[in-house]
Amino acid sequence: MSLLEQEFHTEDLHPIDIVEHIAQHHEWEFDRVADDQIAMAVEGQWRTYSITLAWSDYDETLRLICTFEMEPPEERLPELYDTLNRTNDMCWAGAFTYWPPQKLMVYRYGLVLAGGQIAGQEQIDTLINAAVMSAERFYPAFQLVAWAGRTPEDAMQVAIAEAYGRA
Repeated sequence: MSLLEQEFHTEDLHPIDIVEHIAQHHEWEFDRVADDQIAMAVEGQWRTYSITLAWSDYDETLRLICTFEMEPPEERLPELYDTLNRTNDMCWAGAFTYWPPQKLMVYRYGLVLAGGQIAGQEQIDTLINAAVMSAERFYPAFQLVAWAGRTPEDAMQVAIAEAYGRA
């Protein structure tokens, strides 16, 4: 049975309840960290991505953070930051950043649901899949810059075409 064929009323559910339902449907490992937060592992082509979604009542935003470990050599950080800027120019939703203390590449997105709007399971599933597809699309470019000594311009050529498939 597809995710869309499963009937339930999203207006009765907390956004993180919907995310938990999606994780169960896809058989992703997950941990309900708190009532308003869930963490899961989603297997991609290049690696397993850690995805955390958290709901903020304060600003009515569903926040997604998709991370993967990356330990580029210190001398390659300027080129990596240039690559991040180029990457973000190609991202219409969400953005990448690098967190040096944690040695994590991070994709972030906030879905604003102000005014009591409700995100449906299809919308949240698409949000998660878009994060994984973006990470998959740009992962090779980040690696080429960090480890193969390629220029950002050259490395971005591998990310020109979008990745296709499902997480």
